[in-house]
Amino acid sequence: MSNPILETGPSDPRQKKISPGLKFALEMGPLLIFFLATFKGHWLAAIFPALGALGKPLFIATALFMAATAVSLVVSWLLTRSIPMMPLVSGVVVLIFGGLSIWLQNDTFIKMKPTIVYALFAAILLGGLAFNRPLLGYVFDQAFQLDDDGWRKLTFRWGLFFVVCAILNEVVWRSLGAFYPPDIADEYWAAFKLFGFTALTFIFVFSQMPLIMRHSLDQQVRK
Repeated sequence: MSNPILETGPSDPRQKKISPGLKFALEMGPLLIFFLATFKGHWLAAIFPALGALGKPLFIATALFMAATAVSLVVSWLLTRSIPMMPLVSGVVVLIFGGLSIWLQNDTFIKMKPTIVYALFAAILLGGLAFNRPLLGYVFDQAFQLDDDGWRKLTFRWGLFFVVCAILNEVVWRSLGAFYPPDIADEYWAAFKLFGFTALTFIFVFSQMPLIMRHSLDQQVRK
């Protein structure tokens, strides 16, 4: 029985598992590198002149973000012999929009990248529901075991959450650009991209725990 190249549905026996902590580190590592490089871009450029040729700190951070994202996907493949779907979608957008930002020296592309990714995730999740396919199970099957109704409800809520995040990213980066000098606006946006969205995601996840508990297959077995 061969392993699938892409992540498959929930509880597929062919899918190799990794610990939730390692999976979280692989997904958050590139974001942390992006954040640190945005703040330390001038220092990195002084040590590595080739990085300085890319332009301002945000472009240096973008290049390192692209590289780290590619490494994260490769490591996921080596550990599980499959590629996680949502990080893959995000990685493709990173490479396209990050490449455009550096090539055209226009940071609008990389700042719109989260908007595009969140909008894509929302379209995928809500579109999947339209065809009675709760696709969130592809992402969280290693963390939760829910019944079909639970996956549908959770998928719908995550779809709406991604819509809110897409709108919020646009509001934040455009507002910062209007009120702060470019370098300061870049740093504040990078901080919000890492810490703001991470905090919002954790709050949202915890707010869904009552629904998850109600529809957990483990809870239903115990009853």
